[in-house]
Amino acid sequence: MIVEILSAVVVVGGVWLASGVRVVKQFERGLVFRFGRVRPEVRGPGLTLLVPVADRMHKVNMQIVTMPVPGQDGITRDNVTVRVDAVVYFNVVDPVLAAVNVQDYRAAVGQVAQTSLRSIIGKSDLDDLLSNRERLNQGLEIMIDSPAIDWGIHIDRVEIKDVALPESMKRSMSRQAEAERERRARVISADGELQASEKLAQAAAAMSDHPGALQLRLLETVVQVSAEKNSTLVLPFPVELLRFLDSNTPKAGKSATEEAASPERPALDKSETNGFLGPPQPRQEGDALTE
Repeated sequence: MIVEILSAVVVVGGVWLASGVRVVKQFERGLVFRFGRVRPEVRGPGLTLLVPVADRMHKVNMQIVTMPVPGQDGITRDNVTVRVDAVVYFNVVDPVLAAVNVQDYRAAVGQVAQTSLRSIIGKSDLDDLLSNRERLNQGLEIMIDSPAIDWGIHIDRVEIKDVALPESMKRSMSRQAEAERERRARVISADGELQASEKLAQAAAAMSDHPGALQLRLLETVVQVSAEKNSTLVLPFPVELLRFLDSNTPKAGKSATEEAASPERPALDKSETNGFLGPPQPRQEGDALTE
C-alpha cells in the first residue's frame, strides 16, 4: 500500500515538473510572467524551467518581419493624384517593451507606416516620387522609427515599391519624353551638319589650291563605284578636268598671223623672201622704173 502511494506521488511530481518545462527556439526569446508580473530575466533559446501554476511564458519572435504597406491614395505637392505602396522591414530588439508597451506591435507598425506614407506623398513632388526615392525612403524610415522605439521595435529599412499614375498623366509624360527625344535628335543632327559643312569647306579650300586633288578624288569615287559591280557606269566629264588638262598640255606652236604680229620676230629682207614680200602692187603714172 505504501509503495503504491509513493509511486503515485512520484508520478504526480514528475508530471508536475514536466508541465514546467518549455522549449525556446533559436529565433525566439521567452518572457516569464509570474502571477501576471513580467520577470526581468529574458529566457534564451533551449530548455527552460517554469514554476507550475505560478509562471506563464510568452514567446517573442526576434526575426526580421517583412510587412507590405497597402497602396495609399494621395495628392502630391504639385497637385497630381497618385497611389503609392511600400514595404517595411523591422524586427524586435526589446521583447519586454514589445510585449508590455503595445498590444499588437505588427498592427501598430502597419498603421504608422500607412499614415507616414500618406504624409510623405503630400510633402513631395511627382518627380521626387519617380526619381528621388532614396531620400523619400530615408524620410519615411525616420517617421516610422520614431514611435517604434518606445515599442522595442527597430525599423531596418523602408522601400517604396510602386507609384501608380492616372492614365492621362501617363500619356502626358509619354508625349513629353517623345518631344524631349525628338529635340535631342534634331540638335544632334544639326550639330553633325554644322561639323560636316566645316569639314567640307576646308576640303573645298584645299582642292581649290591644288586642282590635282579634285581629279584624285574623282578617280577614287570611280573606284568605289566600280566596286559595287554595277552594269552601267555614267561618269560626268567635269569642266575643271578640261581646264586642268589645257593648263598642263604644252602648245605645238603659234599661228602664222600671231608670228607676223609678234614684235619679237625681226623683219624679213628681200633676200630672205626671194623678192616676194606680198602680192604685186599696181604701178602709178610717173613712177620711175627701178629695173
